[in-house]
Amino acid sequence: MKMELQTLIEKYEERIIGQSLNIKLLLSSILAGGHVLLEGVPGTGKTQMVRTLAGLLGGNFNRIQFTPDLLPSDITGSTIYNMKDSTFETIKGPVFTNILLADEINRTPAKTQAALLEAMEEKQVTIQGETYKLSDVFFVVATQNPIEFEGTYPLPEAQQDRFLFKLYIDFPSFEEEKNVLHQVIENKSNSIPLSAVINIEEFLEIKEEISRVTIGENVMDYLMKIVRRTRETESIRFGASTRAAISIGKAAQSWAYLSGRDYVTPDDVKMVSKPALRHRIQLSPHIELEGASVDQIIEELVGSVPVPR
Repeated sequence: MKMELQTLIEKYEERIIGQSLNIKLLLSSILAGGHVLLEGVPGTGKTQMVRTLAGLLGGNFNRIQFTPDLLPSDITGSTIYNMKDSTFETIKGPVFTNILLADEINRTPAKTQAALLEAMEEKQVTIQGETYKLSDVFFVVATQNPIEFEGTYPLPEAQQDRFLFKLYIDFPSFEEEKNVLHQVIENKSNSIPLSAVINIEEFLEIKEEISRVTIGENVMDYLMKIVRRTRETESIRFGASTRAAISIGKAAQSWAYLSGRDYVTPDDVKMVSKPALRHRIQLSPHIELEGASVDQIIEELVGSVPVPR
């Protein structure tokens, strides 16, 4: 792992306290070229986590507040008539950036949610029949609040499958939360200016290095057995797709690189399986009635697959 990336992680953890694992998973996702769905109650620092990452990477950052009246053109952009020049002019929307925060994505209807599909999957946007390429570094982080049920629109399966990871943002420990309180009240969090640690060009070089991280045949078989097991167990109604297997593989490469290795181990696959699968499978009704969680079922499933030697 490059020294600049290690410095980035250290500075990231100084700003965002008590979320070390989620920070590494967030980095793994952007390095793998994926997107992240963040779920947590309001006030747990979801927006700050994404904004800080954009600052450390030196990339452009845009935030969209999703509301019930948000239109697809508010995301992608639109074409307007310029009366002065008698020409049509394309106004690009906030999706044209490096890191996009889709805040409270489940508060907008499916039509507007779908406006992100082409951008997330194809890294391009179509405005009035014209197709525009997005940046080589394009990362969407969508947040949703689990406690707001009125006026929300649950993400459809096709949309959820576009996200590499689903991460839960929980409350920090007592000491970590107290540390946050000290930083804010004493204004320490803003006393040190946030400066970029890696530029976009260096970031693309790191992504290229990660693509060369080796996944052995035995580890590839292990990965595939986990994904296929989700389709065979009675506890799961709908199993994971082929895209899920690709996501686990790419995420495992990133995790191995962040761990200082140029090869993937079964432990890397285990580490990324839960966040990569929890939003892609549906539990059987009788399992839900018993009160079992998705994470619990994934842990049992992964544990049932023999680890290659």
